[in-house]
Amino acid sequence: MKKNLLGLIKKEAKTIRNLIYQRIYISPKLEKKIVEGFHKLYYDAHIFGKTWETTSWLGIPTAKCPLDLWIYQEIIFELKPDAIVECGTAQGGSALFLASMFDLVNKGEIITIDIEHKGSLPRHKRIKYLLGSSTSKEIAEKVKNLIKNKAKVMVILDSDHHKPHVLNELRIYSKFVTKGNYLIVEDTNINGHPVLPGYGDGPMEAVEEFLKENKNFIVDKSKEKFYMTFNPKGYLRKIR
Repeated sequence: MKKNLLGLIKKEAKTIRNLIYQRIYISPKLEKKIVEGFHKLYYDAHIFGKTWETTSWLGIPTAKCPLDLWIYQEIIFELKPDAIVECGTAQGGSALFLASMFDLVNKGEIITIDIEHKGSLPRHKRIKYLLGSSTSKEIAEKVKNLIKNKAKVMVILDSDHHKPHVLNELRIYSKFVTKGNYLIVEDTNINGHPVLPGYGDGPMEAVEEFLKENKNFIVDKSKEKFYMTFNPKGYLRKIR
């Protein structure tokens, strides 16, 4: 009798909590509006020298959303990839962050690519810099040779954000990602998703077209758990 009563109380308490959550934290539609409003506020603050454009790792500019960097840390700990290929080096902050995470799990290396090297890049034993276009046959071949003995490979795309270039990268680098690992397309938030509405077709549109033609990847929405991400629908996990 007591057990049944206790079970009933717990069930009712859960129902009440759910109702309270819905009433206090509003409908999904309003929740989305709030999240997008903050996203725009956070993103556009870079105009005033704030937020992501002044974010750094160990003194090196990264130009990332820290919430996404935390997700990268979780992925690295969970999957422990042998290599991460990064298209878009910029000043090397994200490569250094990833290398630092690899130091903590005691494995892995970063292969990072850019068409130019901006100033003095951070030096780290786990980072290899490649100079050239990420979509060139020469660079793709170099990457292929560097990862040929790697059992677990992950890729992050963060170079030219125009749709044709991103789609080309997706078609090339998706082949390098190993089953169970991630192909992360950064800055899918631009072109009105929800920021920079006038940008034109970019990473999000490239992802949408890529997923129509490639059934080996799915969007992992669990990696958007912090509500705001610069990579909405950009965490692609290889399932086959």
